[in-house]
Amino acid sequence: MATFLYRLGRGAFRRRGLVALIWVALLVLAGVGASSAGTPKAGSFSIPGTEAQRAFDLMEERFPGQRADGATARVVFKAPEGKKVTDPAVKAEVEKTVNGLRGGSDQVANVADPYQSKAISQSGDTAYASVSYKVSSMELTEETREALKDSGEAAQEAGLTVEIGGDALMTMPEQGSGEIIGVAVAAIVLVITFGSLVAAGLPLLTALIGVGIGISSITALANVLDLGSTTSTLAMMIGLAVGIDYALFIVSRYRAELADGRDQEEAAGRAVGTAGSAVVFAGLTVVIALVGLAVVNIPMLSKMGFAAAGTVVIAVLVALTLVPAMIGFARKRVLPAGTKSRLFGKGKPAGAADKPNGGTRWARFVLRRPLVVLLVGVIGLGAMAVPVSKLEMGLPDEGSQPTSTTQRRAYDLLSDGFGPGFNGPLLMIVDGKDAKDLDQAVRKVTDTVKGMDGVAAVVPGMPNKAGNTSTVTVIPKDRPSSEKTEALVHEIRDAGPGIKKDTGAQVLVTGQTAMNIDFSQKMNDALLPYLALVVGLAFLLLMLVFRSVLVPLKAALGFLLSVVAALGAVVAVFQWGWLGSLFGVEQTGPIMSMMPIFMVGVVFGLAMDYEVFLVTRMREAYVHGERPGQAIVTGFHHGARVVTAAAVIMIAVFAGFIGSSEQMVKMIGFGLAIAVFFDAFVVRMAIVPAVLALLGHKAWWLPGWLDKLLPNVDVEGEGLRKHLESGEAGRGQDDPDTDRRLVNA
Repeated sequence: MATFLYRLGRGAFRRRGLVALIWVALLVLAGVGASSAGTPKAGSFSIPGTEAQRAFDLMEERFPGQRADGATARVVFKAPEGKKVTDPAVKAEVEKTVNGLRGGSDQVANVADPYQSKAISQSGDTAYASVSYKVSSMELTEETREALKDSGEAAQEAGLTVEIGGDALMTMPEQGSGEIIGVAVAAIVLVITFGSLVAAGLPLLTALIGVGIGISSITALANVLDLGSTTSTLAMMIGLAVGIDYALFIVSRYRAELADGRDQEEAAGRAVGTAGSAVVFAGLTVVIALVGLAVVNIPMLSKMGFAAAGTVVIAVLVALTLVPAMIGFARKRVLPAGTKSRLFGKGKPAGAADKPNGGTRWARFVLRRPLVVLLVGVIGLGAMAVPVSKLEMGLPDEGSQPTSTTQRRAYDLLSDGFGPGFNGPLLMIVDGKDAKDLDQAVRKVTDTVKGMDGVAAVVPGMPNKAGNTSTVTVIPKDRPSSEKTEALVHEIRDAGPGIKKDTGAQVLVTGQTAMNIDFSQKMNDALLPYLALVVGLAFLLLMLVFRSVLVPLKAALGFLLSVVAALGAVVAVFQWGWLGSLFGVEQTGPIMSMMPIFMVGVVFGLAMDYEVFLVTRMREAYVHGERPGQAIVTGFHHGARVVTAAAVIMIAVFAGFIGSSEQMVKMIGFGLAIAVFFDAFVVRMAIVPAVLALLGHKAWWLPGWLDKLLPNVDVEGEGLRKHLESGEAGRGQDDPDTDRRLVNA
């Protein structure tokens, strides 16, 4: 592989105009496709195999024109101090608002008058109007949302407090701020790392081109493949991070080759042949992790994984072809390692690359005290992982929103006036197709559920036109995300077989709260199979790369340690509230149910980037004759600075999302940032060299039978080195005829 990539790198350097033209043409083509495709739709969301999904499907079949997943809103009214909502003047304002809601949009399906539906608190000072829509929350138009937001202005001017809750106001967090922060920090880190504006600009430019092609392609295909407007979020986050990192690895190796005295074209070829091999396998681990999300069997999540994986593939191809082409355009403006520009270092002469640097000194420190470093790292991460034993998973409700939002204030008003369970009603579908008497079945369901401890109220609904299906609304006593509400859902479902035996009617529980519970359970059930698939395939891939059993095993175990420690930090901050004010956590609650799988998928792929790039330099030095300890020092001498820069860039990209007002986005940003920090700086930079130092030669052991079975992919470039040495023996390294023969071979 290294020899093939060497030829590819030299070819791209030599034919840089053609390579650049191809990539620019792809960018333009993808951009034109995106602009002509129109605005992507929200995409469908389903959770196959769950009871809540079966109930949704049954609802759409038996109640034509109604959607079980249609958006809902609750407009909450609180009368002025000393008055009640039943006072004539207050009632007139409320009814005026209700009438305005009915005519506010053609997407409105129904508006329930609080006086007719008896949605008035016992104290008489609070009421709410329920609004249901014909489409899901992500399909609501901006005009519909604005009409909802403006509906209570007249009532507010009359002295009433009007707040709006429900998923109708739910919008995707604005993209851009996190990415901008990440790019800005990346630019600063790259300039510090390379000491050159041109060298720093190459990874940024090529990464943005790759992300531009990836995101534009997703947008162009969104409506055709039902990708939805949220699919590009993960693709942009991952594509930007790995795009910068992969280009950074290539440019860094190119500068090191220049410092060894090679000409520019030869240095570009060797950089792609060696660091490019690491990029290919690092990219494959990320792709495996993202494509593996299909194991969860949630179509939206699978599409997000495939789209992000496609963007990673583009990032790898950009690094292998466009980066050496851009190096060819930059020529002497990309300086050798150890040389800085006049602006950053006053033209410091070359040769500094051979001197001990921070990575060298740290590696020697670890070699002197490997057991101490290993114990400190493992015990430290183990202590951080302790809170995981108390992990509670679910989906955040509106009670986790900042108090400055109308959704949170509406949530609090409903909780105070009616009880916390009013914020998450359960919808029961009574399928009476095989029942003798539907009304009797509904009465049986109502009586059974009323006797359960966690129930505040049960409200039977109207049957459908065919008279074979009806609905029952259940108001829990506790808030939607509580364990008691989850237990109530399971209790109702457990009573279903008995009801069917007595009446012949089947009972299905759904609604947003039940859907969240089923989603969480689906994620929990998929975690171990997903982990086994991703870690297992990556283990085999790393065995190919390192020709070792213990190095891939150490990489996988170190990753698991860093992810569990990061989850522990998430629990401490977002569930327990430790340092919550520092990160803007206003309401503690359960950890988002997709967080473990999301962290495993994303962080595993990114962590293997650092593992592959850092340890391949050690493997390369070991294969070329260095002793195990010296190979560790060599790997850190060449790789520590680059890996540190890549990790800081990654952390900055993720940390930019911590400032979001959305609890879920804030949690994802914090979790990924802290996980990369633990994995890069504790596992890869401390535990990995300590373990390798303790293992010595055994680290690179591979059984003879397995060595013969595994194909030799030559990531460390041993085959390339022999190939080049055989060519140089007759003509010399800098002979142009030799170069031409090698490229065309």
